[in-house]
Amino acid sequence: MDIINRVDRGTERNIMEMLEEKDPDLAEEIKRRLFVFEDVIGLDDRSLQRVLREVDIKDLSLALKGATEELRQKFFKNMSKRASEMLLEDMQFMGPVRVRDVEEAQQKIVNVIRALEDAGEIVIARGGEEELIV
Repeated sequence: MDIINRVDRGTERNIMEMLEEKDPDLAEEIKRRLFVFEDVIGLDDRSLQRVLREVDIKDLSLALKGATEELRQKFFKNMSKRASEMLLEDMQFMGPVRVRDVEEAQQKIVNVIRALEDAGEIVIARGGEEELIV
C-alpha cells in the first residue's frame, strides 16, 4: 500500500489497471484504502480548510484544471470569496496544460493530505473503515 501511495498518478493508474485484470477483488480492496485526488470530495469542510492552508496556490490552480466541476466547487466553497475568485481567474488565464502537469499537482496535494493525516491533523474516512462521532 505504501509503495502505491508514493508513486506518481500515471504509475498508480497502470498498477491498478493491471491488478484489476489479474485480481479484481484485491484491486477493489486497495482502492478503498488508497486516497486519490478525487477523494477530496469526501473530506469534511474543516479538514479541507486545513489542507488549503498547506497547499501552494499554483499547484491548486493546476490541479483543479483537471478536476470535475463538483470537486472544484468543493474547494471554492471552503475558500474566501476573494480567494476563490482569484483562483478561478488564475485557472482561466493558465490556458491549456499538460495532463502530466495536472497529475503532478494533484499528487502534491494528495501528499499534503496524507502528511496531515499521518500527523493526526485531519481524519480521512475510508470506505466504512472508520466511523466518526461529530
